[in-house]
Amino acid sequence: MSSNGKPNPQPPAAAAATNGDGAGGAPKMYQRPIYRPQGPAKGRRGGGGRSSCRFSCCCCFFWALLVVLLLALVAAVAGGAFYLLYRPHRPAFTLSVARVNKLSLSSSATAPALTDSIDFTLTAKNPNKKLVYLYDDFTVTAATAANAVPLGEATVPGFAHEANNITVIKATVSAAALGVDPTAASSDIKKSGTFAITLDLETKAGVKVGGLRTKKIGIQVHCDGIKVSAPAPAPAKKGVKLTTAKAPAKSPAVVEAPAPSTAAADDATTSPPAATTVARVCQVRIRVKIWKWTF
Repeated sequence: MSSNGKPNPQPPAAAAATNGDGAGGAPKMYQRPIYRPQGPAKGRRGGGGRSSCRFSCCCCFFWALLVVLLLALVAAVAGGAFYLLYRPHRPAFTLSVARVNKLSLSSSATAPALTDSIDFTLTAKNPNKKLVYLYDDFTVTAATAANAVPLGEATVPGFAHEANNITVIKATVSAAALGVDPTAASSDIKKSGTFAITLDLETKAGVKVGGLRTKKIGIQVHCDGIKVSAPAPAPAKKGVKLTTAKAPAKSPAVVEAPAPSTAAADDATTSPPAATTVARVCQVRIRVKIWKWTF
């Protein structure tokens, strides 16, 4: 009680407890807390998504790398087994003969025209014991070595190059009134003496092993260091006398001279162009074409 004789009021909590304890007191009231909505934890959810994405990318990269390595391993094992079983070797090409039958270059200073004919003889050897090479048609081109002045082209039919077989390839590269660069042609093509040329054969080749055939790929046979000379012009006839007093007149085109002596015959007869024995080993290159570029 207070000093003035009035009872002190009880605290609300104590009054509620007293009322709750009493039998006839009012029931205890429950006050629901005020709901305050909270936004999602954007930082944590976003971080978890990025982590999951990074993990998925790492897994994909790992499995892709593993597949590539396994394929490379299988290819290496198969290639090693194939090499040990068959011992493959590249075909060998050797240029044996080069002969210029005709060579004519017009004297035009601005647009000279080249007319020529060159015979080539090559020897192709397949050193393999079990592999057969299958060649498509060959495209044969020749050019001067210094400035690559074109000398013409030819085509050689393809063939099947059997194992342990030697095949002779003959081609005549020719050109008729072919326009060439005047400066390069006058520098490279010599009507007297020798000059260097190159020879290229391009084709597609595949390999046959028993009943299995591989896909054909492009190859190039390149021969360089070839020295050729232009055919010598027909010399003027010397030491030949025609007796026309007692014989009927004949046209100069069909006049036949008496048989001269040995010395006179050497001067009067035009010898055929001498063949140049080259014996050059040619290089065999693999030609890979990617879109517009050929390597």
